[in-house]
Amino acid sequence: MPKMKTHKGAKKRIRISSKGKVKVGKAGAGHLMSHKSGERCRTLRSPKIVKGSVAKRLKQAVKKA
Repeated sequence: MPKMKTHKGAKKRIRISSKGKVKVGKAGAGHLMSHKSGERCRTLRSPKIVKGSVAKRLKQAVKKA
């Protein structure tokens, strides 16, 4: 069976931490920040830790060949 290819779209958006946690950027932080509160802007800067079966699938998609 051939090797599974890395999903290039997922690779650009997802980071795997040294302990194996899946980090993704939060949605809504790209533009139009002027009407959002400062607290909300700061919260959007920090990465989101994905858990459960979704994290497992994302790890598999990003896994190097």
